[in-house]
Order: sequence, then C-alpha cells, then structure tokens
Amino acid sequence: MLFKDILGLSHIKNHLAKSTDAGRIPHAQLFVGPEGSGLLSMALAYAQYVICNNTNSENEGGNAACNLKFTSFSHPDLHFAFPVANSDKVKSHAVSNHYIKEWRVFMTEQPYGNLFDWYRLLEIEKKQGQIGVDEAHEIVKKLSLKSYEGGYKVMIIWMAERMNTQAANKLLKLIEEPPDNTVFLLLCEDEEQIIQTIKSRCQILHFPPLPEEAIVAALIDTGATKEESMRIAHEANGNFNKALDLFNNDSEDLVFEKWFVQWVRSAFKAKGNKTAIHELILWSEELAKTGREVQKKFLSFCIMVMRQAMLINYGAEELAYMKIHVDGFQLKKFAPFVHENNILPIIEELESAMYHIERNGNAKIIFTDLSIKLTRLLHKKTSQLQTPK
Repeated sequence: MLFKDILGLSHIKNHLAKSTDAGRIPHAQLFVGPEGSGLLSMALAYAQYVICNNTNSENEGGNAACNLKFTSFSHPDLHFAFPVANSDKVKSHAVSNHYIKEWRVFMTEQPYGNLFDWYRLLEIEKKQGQIGVDEAHEIVKKLSLKSYEGGYKVMIIWMAERMNTQAANKLLKLIEEPPDNTVFLLLCEDEEQIIQTIKSRCQILHFPPLPEEAIVAALIDTGATKEESMRIAHEANGNFNKALDLFNNDSEDLVFEKWFVQWVRSAFKAKGNKTAIHELILWSEELAKTGREVQKKFLSFCIMVMRQAMLINYGAEELAYMKIHVDGFQLKKFAPFVHENNILPIIEELESAMYHIERNGNAKIIFTDLSIKLTRLLHKKTSQLQTPK
C-alpha cells in the first residue's frame, strides 16, 4: 500500500512522510477517524514507508524486496491485531494469527471495510469480537523478537476500541516503553472507548471524513457515471466504504432502512390499535434473531436517521445527506415528528438499548421495550402534524 493509493488526506500523508524523513517516529500513535475514512489504508502505507525506509513519499525509491513483501502484507516485521471470536474454525482462545489468511484477503479486497464486513467474512456476525488477553500475550511475544531485517517493527491494532480492559492493562507497559525501533499504530473509530491510560501513551492523529470529490473520483474509476458518483458521494457523507456498498447495492443500510420504516409505520398505527402493537412485537422478534453486531449497527443507524430528521425539521436541509430508499417513505415528511420535545429522550433510549445489547441483554425484551417507548415519544407533538404515509 502506497500513500498515492489512498484517497484524499494529503495533509496527513505529508505529515507522516516528513516526520519519518526527519527521524521523528513516535513509538505509539493513535489514528482516530470515522468509518470509511482510510485509517487502515493509511496505517499500511505508513508502516511500509517506515519499514522500507524510502526517501520519497511515494515509496518508489526504496528497497524493492521490502516493498514486494508489502504487496501481499506478508512482511515479517509487520504485525497485526484485530477483533476475533471463536468459530467453527477456532473453537477456543481465538487470536489474530488464527485468521491471518482471511485478514490478508480483507486488506486486499476491503481496505476501507468496517467491523461488520470483517465479521461477515469470518462468518461470525452473530458474535461480538474482541481483542482479549490472549491476543495481548501474542503481541508481547511477537514484539520481544528482533526485527527480521534489522530495522523497524510495526504493530497495527485495528479497531483498538474492541480491546478489553485486561488486554489493555497487559499492554500498558509495552506501549509506554517498547523495544527499540518498535512502533504501535492503534486504529479506532470511537476515541471515547479507548481507556485513558492507553490514550495518554499515544500521539493522537485525527482523520476527517473523506471529501466528496475524492469519493467521486474513486467511484468513477470503478465504473460509475459522474452523476451517479456525485449522488452516492453526497449520501455516503465521507464514508468510502458506504459509497462502495451503495454503488454495489450491498449496503447493510438498505436493510436497516426497511426495518426502520416498518417500525415507524407500525408506531404511528399503534395508538389505541392492538393489531399494531402485535406488529411491533413481531418486529422486535425479527430483530432479535439477528446478531448483536447487526443490532448495534441498526441502532446507530436509527440515531443517525433521527438526527437527520431533526436537521430537516429545523430548516438545515443543506446539512442532511441521508436518503431513505424505501418506496413511499420520505424523510422530509417524517421530520416534523422529531423535535425539541422528544429528540433527547429518543437518542437516550436508542443509546440505552445499545448499552444493554452490548452487555448481552435479552434482545427480544430490549427491542420490544424500545419500540413501545419510541412509539410514545414519536406521538409527542409541538404542532398539528400529519401522519407520514
């Protein structure tokens, strides 16, 4: 992976290349950015730049053999840790090494992919992966060895917020005082989930969402028309992974939209209607059958829809990028039902449901309770409203 292969982010590329050329390579760095912003791609390009010790920002003048090993992500001084779970392949004590072949496929085919894409590749989407204490032992073991080529060793920890407390505590000392020429690159989307003792030992670099023009250019290269690329790039809101999914009609958001619209339509029929209440219970049962990662992503999607509706309701339509693709449902007609009297409790209920799903609560009970509460909240009015069709 070369810097030139990464979409946008020229200021970050220049910063990383210049600091490396000047010999200023922090031993622990935390890359923070939203999904689809290129954290993993940038970490791979940076690791290649550091390890292969090139003299220019495009990696083209350095060690050819070293660069060749990076094309298959098999350089012996490049190490990875990422969330995993036990599966049919690994019955217990799963660690990253057990899934390294699948990981290389993922990096090759979906370098902008998200956590759910990774779980789907492993066929563990109904489980909650983590970076556990077994993984921490493996990291300590790997980094205790000398560099294969006598230069830098780089450890990339993808989705570092999935590291549990025991693993984080195990790695604290190593991150603070790693062996010579060892670099930690921790990648995360939610900085708040990284424990403070880890963050305080890292130099933090924030990534913005990708600019629309970069996504448009990349989509055109994949075969999309300019008009289609512009529409998708606006809807993706800086998330290249979502843009690719929309282009390939493979976005999980398309399924989430159907669930959301089904719930909203049942919610508006539920006042004094026993049949609609039964529909809400069936809706809850249907969601309970899915994996917990899917359930959490759906709840995050609902939060996003509510915020978009609030923006539209208060006249900030230029900031609203979302489009619901379900026939007959218009976000603009739904927007008046999300207002100052219910937006905060709605968000609190959705976040509370995510909290309990994360902690293995009974999904059927959680979604039934949530659907009834949100139905009541949506019926709160500040003016005379029309029920969306």
